[in-house]
Amino acid sequence: MNTMKKISNHCLGLIAVLVLGVSCSAQVQGVLHQDGSADLKLHASLEPRMAALIRSLSRLSGGSSEQVLNAAAIGESMASAPGIKSVALRNTNPTTIEGTISILKVDAFLAVPGNSEHTKFITYEQTTAGGKLQITLDRNSGPRILTLLSTDVQDYLSALMAPVATGETLSQREYLALVQSVYGKAVAEEIAAARIQVTIDFPGSISTIRGGRFAGNQAEFTMPLVDILVLERPLVYEVYWK
Repeated sequence: MNTMKKISNHCLGLIAVLVLGVSCSAQVQGVLHQDGSADLKLHASLEPRMAALIRSLSRLSGGSSEQVLNAAAIGESMASAPGIKSVALRNTNPTTIEGTISILKVDAFLAVPGNSEHTKFITYEQTTAGGKLQITLDRNSGPRILTLLSTDVQDYLSALMAPVATGETLSQREYLALVQSVYGKAVAEEIAAARIQVTIDFPGSISTIRGGRFAGNQAEFTMPLVDILVLERPLVYEVYWK
């Protein structure tokens, strides 16, 4: 069966949220608690060209709904992911969702069973003197994290030729040129421009940060989506607090 024809409406929406949207305007606001649990608020909206592409891929699989992101179905699937306590999402329009995600333990979130330090996604430490949170995504951990998702999710990223799914070693320039050759310049430009804005409140005053900026106990990160899809270089975000 052709890869594109294996994609369902449900999984198209799911992967858009799990990577916070391909060509998506996304904001995440959260609070990390001292016991390692976390509460997140999510708002994600697909850009027009990508929304049109997803509808087109959906029609290839026999879908007909104009609701590109199905909040109820997405929430149901995300609730079974490692480390998740609860998910409550809703649609504000066919291409936009918002809601909350509660995480039991951040270092268990999307944890790969039996992984090593070389494939660990999130490291969390808390002592009486302070704490540390590190998020690492690279060409070792990225594909392993994808194994926790459905095969349809992997098929969708493969259809988009994302190196995190295909295993190809491409630069960002090469990847965007490939997307442009298959799906057109407008889609490639949307992916190149997509940013994920993340704001997290930590359980103490931040002393050091890597990959973002901070004020008091609040850290802010701006993540280009193409960095995640290509993983040309490891993505490492660290916060130390006291």
